[in-house]
Amino acid sequence: MALLEQQEIDSALAGDLTAWSQEGDVLVRSVEAATFLDGIDLVRRVGEAAEKSDHHPDIDIRWRTITFRLSTHSEGGLTDKDVVMAGTIDKLV
Repeated sequence: MALLEQQEIDSALAGDLTAWSQEGDVLVRSVEAATFLDGIDLVRRVGEAAEKSDHHPDIDIRWRTITFRLSTHSEGGLTDKDVVMAGTIDKLV
């Protein structure tokens, strides 16, 4: 799988992924859940989607704030898999 060019990443961030930002070779989004358990439920739903797609985000849970980080580690950067998973996470949020 090919790494995305910076122009492709910028286009995705300006288009459908406006809630995301880029930190080096990683797409990042934080979500504030209404309650701790709502955040845990979101993590569970993202986990199910990640298993189906075989592409797993790094997830950090800090009380009601859930942070998702996406990068295709096997390719050493951002690929279409990350853009697709970011879109899936957006739908689940």
